[in-house]
Amino acid sequence: METGQELVFARTLEDVKKLARKQQGCISREQVKEAFKKLELKEEQFQMIYDYLEKHKIGIGKPMDPEDGLSEEEIDYLEEYKKEIASMGQISSGEKEAVFLSAMAGELNAQRRLIDLYLPQVVEISKLYAGQGVFIEDLIGEGNLALSMAVTMLGCMEHAQEAEGILVQMIMDAMEECITGTVREMEKDRKVLERVNHVADKAKELAADLHRKVTVEELASETGMTVKAIQEAMRMSGFAIEDIECG
Repeated sequence: METGQELVFARTLEDVKKLARKQQGCISREQVKEAFKKLELKEEQFQMIYDYLEKHKIGIGKPMDPEDGLSEEEIDYLEEYKKEIASMGQISSGEKEAVFLSAMAGELNAQRRLIDLYLPQVVEISKLYAGQGVFIEDLIGEGNLALSMAVTMLGCMEHAQEAEGILVQMIMDAMEECITGTVREMEKDRKVLERVNHVADKAKELAADLHRKVTVEELASETGMTVKAIQEAMRMSGFAIEDIECG
């Protein structure tokens, strides 16, 4: 794909993932093909998309088991947490709409009640995002925080159904941002480790040739790396690269 097409592909893939989350973690092959129709992809490319979506716990044609892939620790946590909030989400549809309308009018008690009602929903949503590098307890924490913020922002909504959609969307957005931020940090940590290991390996090689520890300047001269880059790698390692003089 050309650069422009790659950008469209990436954006479309994110849109497909968001649509699937709204559909309880499921999307049809027809919906996927409709989303990507402008790119005129081949069948094998669509199969790669289906494989990618399934790796992100999105079912093709039917929902995946929401607890599939959870660790034993996460399953135990969920069981205990669900026991704590088991009674909070019990309410009739009529009562629920009344609570929404009161919360939209700014009534604090109604907003607190909405939070209680949606704590179990946060748990269910978190399962859709589990297995992507973030422990489910953290996903639930981010979702609960978003929920607490969302109930105070319903005043501009006209209908209870619209307000409910905003709540769910803010919870989902918070979890997606949590995953994105975590993945970004993991990639950053990986690059840091690679840089430190590269400097450490080069220092070890030169130290073996010289039969002693090397100075930063000697390593820079030998490898072509800058003194600043080597010093930064030393700092990131906690000055633990043993073959470099730290004086």
